[in-house]
Amino acid sequence: MELRNLGKIGQVSALTLGGGGIGAVWGERSREQAIATVLDAVDHGITLIDLAPSYGNGEAENVVGQAFKGDLPSGIKVTTKCQLRNIPGEEIYSQLIESLHESLSRLQLNHVDIFLLHSNIIPDSDLAENGTSLSTYTDYVIPAFEKIKTSGLISHWGITGIGWPSAINTALEEQKKPAVVQCIANLLDSGGGLDRSPEKPNPRKAIELAHNNNVGVMGIRAVQAGALTDKIDRALPNDHSEILDYAKAAPFRELAKEFGTSSAMLAHRYTLSMKNVDTVVLGVKNQNELQECLDAESLGNLSLDEIKAIDDCISV
Repeated sequence: MELRNLGKIGQVSALTLGGGGIGAVWGERSREQAIATVLDAVDHGITLIDLAPSYGNGEAENVVGQAFKGDLPSGIKVTTKCQLRNIPGEEIYSQLIESLHESLSRLQLNHVDIFLLHSNIIPDSDLAENGTSLSTYTDYVIPAFEKIKTSGLISHWGITGIGWPSAINTALEEQKKPAVVQCIANLLDSGGGLDRSPEKPNPRKAIELAHNNNVGVMGIRAVQAGALTDKIDRALPNDHSEILDYAKAAPFRELAKEFGTSSAMLAHRYTLSMKNVDTVVLGVKNQNELQECLDAESLGNLSLDEIKAIDDCISV
């Protein structure tokens, strides 16, 4: 598998195994299937596993803990996250460290490579319950991450780049920058249900800013939670954002048929081909879905003509 530089982190595989699928966020799977998927991913050259407590209420972390029993194979890196929401700044360090210790216990590890803020970074003027204000991030979150880094429990820290675009872009240009940012990276430029900002989403701008500031980019939602696959495999209401995106992507599915491939494979190849996306986080929940992504990566980047054809079919 191709290795790419993830900012200060160094080289990682072009594909990252995400915790959503193995944590049953994207549909049913057994614990045994999830463990087998993790082991298969590592066997096929994936070197980064991206986790969070919210992926199945700790399930994804438990899966990795059981898969390796605290003894990660050489070269394998692991992330976890903490969702702070809108809490007083004085409580941030204690919540971060408590969450991290709980994650480490489930993972059966004493250290993770990257610890990410899982909350949306929002402007100070917005009081959204699920967000962390920009000033709180600057004044409290960054110092807390740096303190935890000094303790040796983490090597690097990062942020989620799907909050309010103006706040995210400012965070990426702060004097003390994250090592990585997770950005929406798909052909629709859509985060679906994750797009809660009143501002117009502009994930490619965040990706560009991150690259220009030596911040590694982890591309997420390559298939937009199933909207860019041949069929969404879970029940959703007709007005759900993923259903609306699925309808919007109808011309893309037809183009995938013309290309002689599945929509999911073509969508993953598109994201793998996006400029400045360093690694693509997979939402697979079993070995069959993993294999399709491995096959997509093995085919290499799309040509400029293929990318244009996809962009054109979506913009019609």
